[in-house]
Amino acid sequence: MDTHAKIRPINATVAPAGSAAGGDFNQSRASQEADRAARYKLVIEQGARKGVFIYKVLDRETGEVVRQLPREEVIRLKDQNGYAAGAVIDTTA
Repeated sequence: MDTHAKIRPINATVAPAGSAAGGDFNQSRASQEADRAARYKLVIEQGARKGVFIYKVLDRETGEVVRQLPREEVIRLKDQNGYAAGAVIDTTA
């Protein structure tokens, strides 16, 4: 490490968060979308049966489940004893 190094200040302009520096709307929008995307996280859980996975998008700030696939209703249907693939829809005419 050079003990004789000199530190010099530089001039920098910092735009407030969410503003478009120089009027670049696309840069501001991209920045906002990146901030919004960073707020969420994907959690993958193994379901009750082997090979079944539940995908949840969680809000990092609140812990709220924003979206879940498959939905809870579908999971409850699959856990019922009488459930079989295609049993939800009556295809007979």
